[in-house]
Amino acid sequence: MHKIFSKIIQKPHTLTSQEVLEKLNCDINLGLSTKLAKARIETFGKNELPEEKSKGPFKILLEQLLNPIIYILLIAAFLAFIFRDWLEGIAIFIVIIITVAIGFFMELQALNSLESLRRMGQSMTSVLREGTLFRLKSFLLVPGDLIILEAGDVVSADARLIYTENLTVKESFLTGESFPIEKNTNILPENTPIVELKNMVFKGTLVIKGMAKAIVITTGKHTELGKIQQLGLSSKKSQTPLEKNLSNLSKHLIYLTLILTALIIIAGYFRGINFILMLQTGIALAVASIPEGLPIVATIALAQGMLRLSKKQVIIKKLEAVQTLGATNIICTDKTGTLTEDKMKVHTVVFETKSLENIYQKNNDFFTELKNLHEFENLIMASVLCNDILLTSKQKYGDAIDLALIDFAEFVGYSPISIQNKNPEKMEIAFDTERKMMATVNQHNNIFKVYTKGAFETIVECCDTIIVNGDISLFNNKDLWFKKVDNLASQGLRVLAFAYKNLEKVPDYENFLNNLTFIGIIGFIDPPRQDVKNTITTYKNAGIRVVMMTGDHPGTAKKVAQEIGLLPPQFTKEMVVLGKDLLEVEKLSEVKKSTLLNGVVFARVTPKQKLDIITLFQQNNAIVGMIGDGINDVPALKKADIGIAMGIRGTEAARATADVILKDDKFTSIELSIRQGRAIYENIRQFVVYLLSSNLAEIISVGIAALFNLPSPLLPLQILFLNLITDMFPALALGLGKGEIDIMNKPPRLPNEPIMTLKLWNATIIYGLCITAGVLGITLYSNYVLKLTANEINNMAFFTLLFAQLINVFNLPKRHLSFFNNEVTTNRWIWIAIIFSVLLTSIAYFVPSIAQALSITPLSINKLITIILFGLGSLLLAQFIKRIGFTI
Repeated sequence: MHKIFSKIIQKPHTLTSQEVLEKLNCDINLGLSTKLAKARIETFGKNELPEEKSKGPFKILLEQLLNPIIYILLIAAFLAFIFRDWLEGIAIFIVIIITVAIGFFMELQALNSLESLRRMGQSMTSVLREGTLFRLKSFLLVPGDLIILEAGDVVSADARLIYTENLTVKESFLTGESFPIEKNTNILPENTPIVELKNMVFKGTLVIKGMAKAIVITTGKHTELGKIQQLGLSSKKSQTPLEKNLSNLSKHLIYLTLILTALIIIAGYFRGINFILMLQTGIALAVASIPEGLPIVATIALAQGMLRLSKKQVIIKKLEAVQTLGATNIICTDKTGTLTEDKMKVHTVVFETKSLENIYQKNNDFFTELKNLHEFENLIMASVLCNDILLTSKQKYGDAIDLALIDFAEFVGYSPISIQNKNPEKMEIAFDTERKMMATVNQHNNIFKVYTKGAFETIVECCDTIIVNGDISLFNNKDLWFKKVDNLASQGLRVLAFAYKNLEKVPDYENFLNNLTFIGIIGFIDPPRQDVKNTITTYKNAGIRVVMMTGDHPGTAKKVAQEIGLLPPQFTKEMVVLGKDLLEVEKLSEVKKSTLLNGVVFARVTPKQKLDIITLFQQNNAIVGMIGDGINDVPALKKADIGIAMGIRGTEAARATADVILKDDKFTSIELSIRQGRAIYENIRQFVVYLLSSNLAEIISVGIAALFNLPSPLLPLQILFLNLITDMFPALALGLGKGEIDIMNKPPRLPNEPIMTLKLWNATIIYGLCITAGVLGITLYSNYVLKLTANEINNMAFFTLLFAQLINVFNLPKRHLSFFNNEVTTNRWIWIAIIFSVLLTSIAYFVPSIAQALSITPLSINKLITIILFGLGSLLLAQFIKRIGFTI
């Protein structure tokens, strides 16, 4: 009877196949028994990855309420009800409901979009149990199960290979390695890195070709993929910059409001003004100063950004993510499939007397001339005929190198299917990992041709001649060719050699590969996407650093980085960092940290190291975006301030973890997102400056009037009416702006920079004082020149303040922009908001009951003209001060 196995085998790659079978109590011909499999599933659990529980609707709703601005609004509503201003209190509650509802439904919609991207169905695996081979749901696999793998299978557990037949596996999702890995069953040293474990297959990787029998070692959370998933679950995402800034701004506004309000009440009391009236005025000013429009403007601006980006194939899972993109100053990105096409292509062709690089950048005339070369013609024939791709099918499947060769032949103007039809195959030696070469015999008329391709060191041993400018010469310079191959390999290219010979009859198997003529070599690479280089330039202009983090070969990483403009042609060694040289962040010296912070390419890095690199950047006040698609990117996606996953080729785990999903997998879509995020943040800033400058004018006007015993320019209900008009409609319109045209030609703001900088506070105070000048000016003019009554003076000041606040929006564009053509004047929502506000004010003026409540009396045409002049005067004064350089 088999004993119950309860421990995970350590270092299975160091054991022979037989030793692994014995340790797992498995019969190579029968597999596990059903009883033993059942016992092990109870011991180790189902073969499922740990998942973070997705947020339900209630939690999403609760998160919308747990917001400092919402707390302030509740206080404002409470004060309004104490003051018995039911209309204002109800209006604030409506603002709270709208703000919470928009955030709730937009985030819920994003989660539903994510759910629609999930792959449906449960994967199946071919497993041998009790001597019977059958298909089993993958989550029921246990350690010790014998599984059969074939081309197209996704590996369902970590397993030790015990038999292979030309097995090639793509591991880019797990390790970042762009080239498919040829697998075997050979024993490996104990400290072999994961990217070189050729006798193991791992959960989540894809079998490209061949077949294999393997024994499951670990399942579920114990697999390499499971460990990475748990690393992602353990990493915590920090509060977004917008959340931090809004929270800090809200606290400062509360303190400022309380201080100013208390001073006004005290000043009025000592000037002999009725204490109850001053208390009511103070409370009204306090309510008016609280920015209840801020959360709804921020929410609507973010929601609109979400909707705009969704039309560009970008899914934003949380509102704040849009703004965080705008604050990003470092973008860390995976290489394979993100910066590159995740598809092998011919990059370099080398003959004895000619070397051709960047093949796909050449024109047709170049290849027309090249076709006259005897060696080039033979290279194309070998590429097409010594190839396993089935060309008769509509879609081509198979080995990435074989597909690249067919694509190359078509690109230079050949018809692969016509070549194969005219040169039928008579014999083949299939590629295998031991021989490292493939050969075919093809008949053309009465001539039989042998074509071979494979590893250079294998092919060169079979060659005694070489083509030189169409002539056959002795192959006497093999050492020089070894250097050429090494040079290409050092650049990260996968190199294949090609050879041929002509025969009069089909050769014997023993003589198949003798006396070959060497043609040349081809270097393959996973090429950069065509649009990436321009996008990298855009990021540089915008002051954003791009950092490549990959598990791939350093030569490959450097080659791609240079081609996309990430690395200059001549770069220092500090710009490229290898994973083997990285220590844990807490163990790094200050000098080493400084070096790493200047790194551009990080190669052969593990998921844990990606996490550490992002942590290091964040510890140095960087806002980090991470772009990835594989399981190996999950921890980094979660740790980054903004995680961005590919929607098409991205793994389900990556999409579930990310904040942003690119449905079209385009690297350029991120630039659009950053542009939108920057515009939204500037819109929020404009709104805050507009709101605070307007409210500051109210507070100072009332305070100075109380201090100098002037007729009050504002009564309590008038303050609340102004608050309802100016805090909502022009402010909302500012939140819908598209931003400055040159917004991507500016560096990102500093990570610790608050919403309100000193320059913006300066602008706020100046705009507020200019409005105050207009209000106090008309108060003094009405009192000492026109000799009006206190009620009439109040009305003149009230309408001047209302008009000056509405046109205050035109103060907001930067000084270097035209006053008549900028992001405010071209925003149609601004004009609609002003017209709507004037309409509401007219209703209040002409409806007797509302006019009586607001103490409004009829005004003559001359008085209205005077109001307009003083209101415009405040705008002209602000523009004069701005143009002479006292504000931005």
